[in-house]
Amino acid sequence: MSSGESSNKKNKNNKNKLSIKIQKKKVFRATEPLIAVFMWGINYSCNELKHVNMPELLMPDDFKAYMKVKIDNQHFNKNTLPSHYKVKEYCPLVFKNMRERFNISDESYLKSLTNGDVEPIDCSSGKSNARFYASYDKRYIIKSITSEDVEGLHNILTDYHKHIVETKGNTLLPHLLSVFRLTVEDKEIYLLVMRNVFSTKYKIHIKYDIKGSSVDRAASLKEKEKDSPTLKDNDLINDGRYIKIGTEAKNLFLAKLTRDVDFLCSLKIMDYSLLIGVTDLDKSIDSSLDSKVSEENKLESDQDNLSPTEDTEDTDDDQLNVPTPPDSPSSKLTYGLFGLPSQGPKKEVYFMALIDILTHYGLKKRSANVAKTVKYGADQEISTVKPDQYAKRFLDFVNKIIQ
Repeated sequence: MSSGESSNKKNKNNKNKLSIKIQKKKVFRATEPLIAVFMWGINYSCNELKHVNMPELLMPDDFKAYMKVKIDNQHFNKNTLPSHYKVKEYCPLVFKNMRERFNISDESYLKSLTNGDVEPIDCSSGKSNARFYASYDKRYIIKSITSEDVEGLHNILTDYHKHIVETKGNTLLPHLLSVFRLTVEDKEIYLLVMRNVFSTKYKIHIKYDIKGSSVDRAASLKEKEKDSPTLKDNDLINDGRYIKIGTEAKNLFLAKLTRDVDFLCSLKIMDYSLLIGVTDLDKSIDSSLDSKVSEENKLESDQDNLSPTEDTEDTDDDQLNVPTPPDSPSSKLTYGLFGLPSQGPKKEVYFMALIDILTHYGLKKRSANVAKTVKYGADQEISTVKPDQYAKRFLDFVNKIIQ
């Protein structure tokens, strides 16, 4: 056989050989199956939405849409992922649109929620028995909610989205980013993803959940025994604490708060709270919060956060004690979206935003209003009142505690 024939035969054999490529699969390192499925769902959703052209204008059907996936007999990563599970994401295009308006890229969102374990945190002080988790970099909070909450969210989602558009994402309302229903081991759970109000860099030394009511508004002894308790209105009054941010910052903050509260009142929403986290700058900065974030992630996070509407947190020592109004770029660059520095002798930073906005004043709350009025008297500041009364009392109380 000539060398030419040998070469041709070899080339022919090479053509017949198949080049086998094994698809890479992302390993979700989670401590419990539920969170592994959640991370799988986030990854699946973000990857699917890459192939969808975002419409310039969202249509009514987008606010009713969902994406549903059922997985059976999967054998990959069985240490954490169960063999059978279902994932349903509500209104994926709407929430993607809002993430963009909050200046959160899909890449950074995916990285925060899938590159490290989503860990449980203890911050439930109410009667809901909700479960809370935080992304490994502390940028996002995941809260378990009820099917009634999902229905309530659907009812206000169109108006909420419109409010986000009109305010250009500059709001104290919760930054709602995704809603999922997960079915794991034949149990359903609904999870809501939100932006963290608190800083990823500064340790929160004390926090309050404020409603503007005095009846039954003190933390229990059991709550106060926690490492990081959530205190309430009466605790703040008894502590003699004021939020000292100065007149200019106060006026800007109250204008933004009033606009958001008026929006909630128009939807007959009540029972929301102002979450206040206080960082004492004289105490050590909790560097452990960033210990899990690699230098590469920090660099990429910085790139994501260059816009003044994103929670960039520059820790330049020259900026730590400069009082700045809440809408100035330097304030956002220093303490994130929700942080305001004190203007008193004590060096503090206050992180403040609204939470729990899914309670509609319907028949259930009307009945509770009647029952509490009978029990405590009509002159008492019970928390369950009509939305307009709730809004006025809430704003009056916040106005008093801010100086």
